[in-house]
Order: sequence, then structure tokens, then C-alpha cells
Amino acid sequence: MKRTSLALEPQTPTGKQPFRFKSGFWQQFLAFGSLIVLLIVFSLASENFFQFSNIVGILLSTAVTGVLALGATFVIITGGIDLSVGTVMTLSAVMTGVSISFWGTPIWVGLLVGILTGALCGCVSGYAVSKLNIPPFIATLAMMMIAKGLALVISGTKPVYFTDAKGFTDISLGSLLGDIFPGFTIPNAVLIFFAAAIIGSLLLTRTLIGRYNFAIGSNEEATRLSGVNVGFWKIVIYTIAGVFTGIAGILIASRLNSAQPALGQGYELEAIAAVVIGGTSLSGGKGTIVGTVIGALIMSVLTNGLRILSVPQEWQTVVVGFVIFLAVYADMLRRKKAA
Repeated sequence: MKRTSLALEPQTPTGKQPFRFKSGFWQQFLAFGSLIVLLIVFSLASENFFQFSNIVGILLSTAVTGVLALGATFVIITGGIDLSVGTVMTLSAVMTGVSISFWGTPIWVGLLVGILTGALCGCVSGYAVSKLNIPPFIATLAMMMIAKGLALVISGTKPVYFTDAKGFTDISLGSLLGDIFPGFTIPNAVLIFFAAAIIGSLLLTRTLIGRYNFAIGSNEEATRLSGVNVGFWKIVIYTIAGVFTGIAGILIASRLNSAQPALGQGYELEAIAAVVIGGTSLSGGKGTIVGTVIGALIMSVLTNGLRILSVPQEWQTVVVGFVIFLAVYADMLRRKKAA
């Protein structure tokens, strides 16, 4: 039971409670410390790791998974899960390609179609969870299969290329900032990722959406009894997650200059892993966007470092899986300690 009397709390001689960091701070601090340790270890292990071009490559590979993880953070904080983000990302990329390459729409219209595709899929998943009372795991698993099938059907099982869409690849690989130093640039995909993180953080910490997001995850029944339309806000939250997924679909399509209909499955595990590593609780009610960004960077640094050290692909998968296992176990320990 939670203690309600201040008399039970340790106090200073002045009668005031001593300052304490929130648990979320320590989770982020631990994740950030782990990221720094990985950077140091891989830098010492290989002189090629800390080159500017490799760091930019790490950031570029983080962008897609990171944006997916931002959306997944909102869902996981409610105590739910979204297994469909990988294939919905692919469907969003395919719809962007179909709109631009087949329908001949302007690029901005194609981008809007891709984002709306992700939002619609998120909305449907949210409706299934909140109104039809289908468990999030099952609802989003079904959406994963639906999105995968639609991507293959709409594209005719063939990649959709953007050869006639001048400037489309610049969305990910171009650079609004130009050369920071001669020959050194930061790709737009990285800037979009950090911009999306800032927007996500503001939504989560400064808006009614974020307040209800945490309330639903902490105690859904109490939130409902307080007069909040939980079903409506769940749909809103899943839709917001879908918007981030649609953005990720545009980024990966722009980076590859094509929409690959068979690509996407497996990204959901990386996104969820980034969220959990960043300190968001799988039981809901706790999480931060900053932690998710750090978690996504940890995943990319770990994968890149192992690749540079020529660790076989199968062992890379083992190591990443072990890290995910540790992150989930740490989350269980935190929940047990807080109970």
C-alpha cells in the first residue's frame, strides 16, 4: 500500500522531506550510462568506430527504428502493446509510393497519404482494443497480418520505385544544414527523428493527451470512474502512434528510394526493445521520450559495434536478444520493488 502520511517519510532537521530523484531519472541515467559505456568499449576495440562517418551512419540507422519507438512509447505507457508497427510502416511506404509513382500526385500529397495510412491503421487498432475489448496483443497481431497482406496486394508483391520523384530521397539522405564541416553532413532523417522526439515529448508531458496517457496506464479503472472517456483517448493514443509509424514508413522509403512490400516484419521487436531499454514499463504508467531515444541509440550502437568487430550475424542476434532479456528483467525488478 502507498503511504499517505508525511510523518512516515524521513525528514530533515527543518521538518522538510529530503530531495529525491524520481525513479524515472535513475532509469534514464542508467540507460545513458550504458550508452556511454558501449561507445567507449567499441571505440577502444576498433579505431573505425568513432569516425564521423560511422557515427552519422549510426544516427541514420537509428532514425527509422527510433521514430517507430516513439509511437510505441505512447501505446506501452497505456499498458498496451503494438506488434503491427513494422508492417504498418511498410504499408505506409507502399501507399506513399503508389500515390506518387502510380497516381502521379505531388510528393507532399504522397507524404500525407503515407502518414494518414499509418494513422488509420493505428485508429483501427485503438478501436479494436477500446471498443471491441480485444486484447492489444491480439488486435495488433491481427493488424500486423492485415497490413502485411495489403502491402503485398497493393504493390503486386513488387517494389515500388520513386525514380521519377525528384528530390524524394532528400527527405532522408539530404541535409538541410549543409556541411557542418567540409565533407561532414547530418542527414535529414536524423533531424526528423529528433524533431519527432521533441514533438512526442511535448505531447507526453505538456498536453491533456499525455496526462490521460499516464493515467490510463497507471490505473485504467480509476481513470474511467473519474469521468474520463478512456475508450476515446485510447483510440487517440493509438492513432498518434500510427502517425509516427507513417513517418517512419516515409523515412525508410526515402532512404531506399523504393517501397519494399516484404520489408518491415521484425522492426516491431526492435522498436519495443528500444522503449523497454529506455525505461518505459511494460505494465504501463511510466515512461519518457528521452529514455526511448537513448534506448534506440543503444540498439543501433550495439548492432553497429558488433558489425564493425566482425561478429557473425547470428551472434549479433543472440547479444541483442540477451540485452532485451536484461531490460525486461530489470523492469520486473522495478515493478516488484514499487509494489
